Amino acid sequence: MPLTYALLGVAICAEVTGTLALRSSHGFTRLVPSAAVISCYVVAFVALSYVLERGMQVAVAYALWSAIGIFAIALIGVLFLHERLNVAQYVGMLTVIVGVVTVLLGASTPTT
Repeated sequence: MPLTYALLGVAICAEVTGTLALRSSHGFTRLVPSAAVISCYVVAFVALSYVLERGMQVAVAYALWSAIGIFAIALIGVLFLHERLNVAQYVGMLTVIVGVVTVLLGASTPTT
């Protein structure tokens, strides 16, 4: 299972990197950032496919990927891109945390 989580970490890092490059691509008009976006997203989805192949539930993998990606992008935006978040955005991220925890708790409960 540690390898599964490591692969999920690779998928998340690649997705976050691709998303940051997306901003620099200027609508896919700049070659290098555009190539980075495509490459990173391919790596992200390949790594995610390995995570799912290794047995992680889709709901769990996607919940973790989405939540960690959202927070990473928001944190990078605030710290390095001088973006500001408002109260509604903080509340939204808190809601995501609650949702992910709920999905994870549900995944550990046996179904009938």
